[in-house]
Amino acid sequence: MSEGLIPQRYAKALYKLAEERHNSGVVYEEMKTLAESFVENPGLQKVLSNPFVKREDKAKLLITAAGDNVEADYRSFVDLILDRKRCEYARLMALAYCKLYRKENDMAIARIITAVQLADDQMAKLRSLVADAFPNLKLEFSCSVDPELIGGFVIDVDGQRLDASISNEIEQLRLNLLRSN
Repeated sequence: MSEGLIPQRYAKALYKLAEERHNSGVVYEEMKTLAESFVENPGLQKVLSNPFVKREDKAKLLITAAGDNVEADYRSFVDLILDRKRCEYARLMALAYCKLYRKENDMAIARIITAVQLADDQMAKLRSLVADAFPNLKLEFSCSVDPELIGGFVIDVDGQRLDASISNEIEQLRLNLLRSN
């Protein structure tokens, strides 16, 4: 995904402001919530891009989408992007801020995809193994279930992938058979 120059600039400016005010972690949580709101509510982007929706309504929407009690830095950010008519970039700005924050704080998202829902103790053990493999990173875990894996799991961390799924094994066997013919 191309984040674009505009979202990156706004994200960087917000990050610098939040860092100066020792508030970057709180803003990170707000921007994460905002990004999740766009996923949960696909119509949000259309409303923000609509020139007939009032500025006040867009402001309320952006503030509500970031959580219950947003900080002053986020409110200032919302005012800025509305003043500059950049609110249609809000999702990309949130993603860019989160990416920058994680980079600056040695963090990464660890995605664990399993074929079936694991018991809590099994998931805890898997998380522990992943954390041990990346001792220099603070990991945020995202877990999901994909029955198409048939069995096993897939782990993605910071661009590295471990695919220990049955569906991957079947695909590798198929490719080996094709090569041998």
